Amino acid sequence: RRPVTPEVAGSSPVTRAIPDRLPPLFLRDIFGQAFDTHAVCGHREHVCEMRFVLTGCLSLLLGAASACGLVEPVEERVSERELIVLAAPLSRDGYYAEYADAIFQFHIRFAQAAAGRDDVLILTDQNNAAAYRDALGAEQVLIAPQLDIWARDYAFANTVGPTLFRYTAAGQGGGRDGQGAADDVQAVFADLALAAALRFDESELLNDGGNWVDDFAGAVVLSRKFLADNQLTQAQARRRLRRATGVSHIAFIDADEQGGLEHADGVVSFVDVNTLIINSYDEDPAYSEQLRADLEAGLPGVVIHEVVTPYDGSQIFDERFGSACGLYTNALVTPDRVYLPQFGVPEDAVALTQVQAATRREVVPVASSGVCEMGGGVRCMSWQLRGENAQRLMDYARRQAR
Repeated sequence: RRPVTPEVAGSSPVTRAIPDRLPPLFLRDIFGQAFDTHAVCGHREHVCEMRFVLTGCLSLLLGAASACGLVEPVEERVSERELIVLAAPLSRDGYYAEYADAIFQFHIRFAQAAAGRDDVLILTDQNNAAAYRDALGAEQVLIAPQLDIWARDYAFANTVGPTLFRYTAAGQGGGRDGQGAADDVQAVFADLALAAALRFDESELLNDGGNWVDDFAGAVVLSRKFLADNQLTQAQARRRLRRATGVSHIAFIDADEQGGLEHADGVVSFVDVNTLIINSYDEDPAYSEQLRADLEAGLPGVVIHEVVTPYDGSQIFDERFGSACGLYTNALVTPDRVYLPQFGVPEDAVALTQVQAATRREVVPVASSGVCEMGGGVRCMSWQLRGENAQRLMDYARRQAR
């Protein structure tokens, strides 16, 4: 979550996993520029003689790449487990140097908590791979370095119908170069998605994955930053999102801190179908009342549980991104589990009991005190896949490890 400078991006080269003859997939190409599959497919003209525009059509490119032999076929064995993906910082990234060990330890704790429950895959560079392999085993490590650790934000949203929104400038600190930096981060991720033949839809709409909180059953919550970023009214946004993702009910809320990221996943979390936990705002009852009103207006019949919120903003790594310490709403939810952050405070036990009472899912605690002051944790640092996409990425990781 900061501008990717040439020094940072170049200090630990990103190894592209696709052939040189397949041009790098950059977001400025994805959103609106023509792309000629003739250049991709070369002599295979009988298969690939066509041109198309990549505006919402990356899935067509994936199909063309597979047909032309640029992507290996996948083994169609589908696991019922969720695949949780964590991105390590680049080994020479000075921005995260102070927290490199804390991030590593958090990843290991998270993977250990998920062991036997869901699958975990670490994306890392060559220099960090050995440490992760020693801690978790080679099968949980893929050398596919990403330019930032907040995979939730620049990867697919909408797990049941994966959708790639355009990552926003705020995710890289905003400013004049923020959108360019965000596009660069997402382009590296898009290369991995292409190489692994993942299936997803695209949208030109600006939104971070942290501002997409859904219950996997058609209900979603976003902050109103989505409206401002895309210059849409609520009615227009609902129509666009329903067309793009197939969701049924959409609630727009005000973020509890204006400016910066304004992600919904620091305010609410679905822990069951149409069932939310929200932060407690004892110091701001007017905001709490409006939050409930907005949720009930957008999500008919929603059940809302307020959880204890011992927010601690005393230690903040980067003022542009705030703190997630004490925010139990930043939980990762899978079909069978809620991975709940824990902060080493007495309220941890209270929150655990409250969330267990609000859901039929197993609630799994994950120690997050080492990274929460960076502005995220259990949900913000993770990306999740299921079904065929999960299997495709795991198969790709196995092929790369040979």
